[in-house]
Order: sequence, then structure tokens, then C-alpha cells
Amino acid sequence: MSSNQPLFLNEEQVRKHLRMADLIPAMEKALIDFSAGKVIQPVRSVISVDPPGGFLGLMPALTPDGLGLKAVTFYPSNAERGIPTHMATIFLVDPETGTPLAVMDGRLITEMRTAAVSAAATKLLALPDAKILAILGSGVQARSHAEALRLVRNFEEIRVWSLTREHAERFAKEISAKAMSAEDAVRDADVVVTATNSKAAVLKGSWLKPGCHVNAIGACRPDWRELDDEAMANVVFVDSREAALKESGDIILSRAKIYAELGEALAGKVPARTNETTIFKSLGMAVEDIAAAMLVYRSATKAKIIRKPGSQKKKF
Repeated sequence: MSSNQPLFLNEEQVRKHLRMADLIPAMEKALIDFSAGKVIQPVRSVISVDPPGGFLGLMPALTPDGLGLKAVTFYPSNAERGIPTHMATIFLVDPETGTPLAVMDGRLITEMRTAAVSAAATKLLALPDAKILAILGSGVQARSHAEALRLVRNFEEIRVWSLTREHAERFAKEISAKAMSAEDAVRDADVVVTATNSKAAVLKGSWLKPGCHVNAIGACRPDWRELDDEAMANVVFVDSREAALKESGDIILSRAKIYAELGEALAGKVPARTNETTIFKSLGMAVEDIAAAMLVYRSATKAKIIRKPGSQKKKF
């Protein structure tokens, strides 16, 4: 194979080369780079596909790590078909020459990097002795968050709620958690995750324990909500100010004041305010996808070089 032939990696191949423990520090670096102005990244371009109510998003970025693009689709109705609501493809190119390096499945990367970013937020913003985790949602993001957040805090209890009781009970059994009402799950919880397809608020601020930390993952459209106004009146962190003011219904409709980007707090430019109730509104950014894809690419090309000592494959 010639050295300029791009790698093609399916989801299972991506899975072999991506570990959550490596991904969390990579996401911390990506967020710091973004907030320090070291990344060229336009806000996600979104096309609505109606019917059936789906979206196609295009997410390019030039980062200190690499250059590339993610194309992602979000079709909430796919949940009824038993297929993923999010699907994606990531395209990496050589920043020096524009030569294609890799085309890889981005569904798993999207799932894992989102949870890794929440883990970075939780590591920084949640109380060090956080013991109770509440997860609202029971899909792939809920599962991925259960894995990632356990790497940064020692939870003694995990509580689960979902719009569909049966899904909540199945998910709770999988991760040794307890299924209960949303209010019961959130009350006294130290860390909360909202990862639903809901278009209306499922989390009330009145349920939140003072000093708890919330990772708000769903509601990625300007007219969708997961958190009510009272919840959004707390200390709000975002991944990108520009994106949050364009895409987040939780921010836009509540007129919430954004305290800081997560990257600013990770870099120590603003206090983390750990003892206060904090909300991290996550929308997802191309810089995260490029960083995750570069981890996969480096690992895959290294494995190829080890197998084929004569290979001229360029390493990044």
C-alpha cells in the first residue's frame, strides 16, 4: 500500500485503538487549546431533514493536533427503529499537504469523547468526595458517562431515570444502579448527568443539592430544553460560548449567564467554583473529534508500523 493511501477504520477498529483513560486527558488538552484561541473552528453547520426530523451537522477544525472534519447525523426517531440516533464519519488530513490520512467511523468517537469531556468537567468541578451519581437517560451517552465518570470519582451509588421505565430498569441492571423517578434520582446526588432526547425540561433546579455538579448533554437545538430556568441560574460552564449562544436552548431560552468555557477553568484562568452548584452545558466540538481521531490514527499507524517494519507510513 502506498504511503499516501488513507486508512479506513470501521467502528470495531476504532474501538481497538481508543481507551477512555487516554481520552480524558486528550479532551482536557483540546478544550484548553480551544479556549486559548489555538483552534480554528467554525460553529457547526446544521441542515434540518424534515421529515423525519433529522439533522446533518458538519464540523471542521484545524487544531494543534490535526486537521479534519466530522459529518454527523442526529435522527431521534431512530430510537424507535432500534438503530443509533447519532451516526458519524471523521475525515483526517495532513495539515502540511492536505493529503487524506484517514476516514473513520465517528459514532463511537462521538459517544466516547462526549463522556470523556464530561469526565474532565466532573474531575474539575464536582466535589472531591462525590458519592452519588444520578443519570437521566438510558441510551449510549448514559452508558458511556457511567463508564467515564467512574474513572474520576468513586461513586458508592448510581441512580437512573429514563422517559421509558423499562429502559431505565434494563440500564440500571447493566451498571448495578437503581431505577427511580427523576426527582428521587437527583435529590441529594453529588453529580447529575442529563442525556435524553427530551425537548422540554426534565431536570428542575429545586431538586439540586447545593454544591452538586450537572453535566447537561442533550438539548442540542436552540428550542430544546433539558434543564429548567432555576437549574440554569447556577454557575454555568460551556465548551464554546459561541456555540452555546447559537445552539443551546437551555442557555438561550433561560437567558442564562455563561460564567466561563470549561477550557478556561481547566487552564486555571478562572476559578472552578467547586463548592457551588455548577452546570456544564456540553454541545460537542470538532476539536474534540479531531483529538480523539488522532489518538486512534496514531495507535493504528503505530500498530501497522510494528507489523510491517518496512512501511513508510508517516507518524503524527
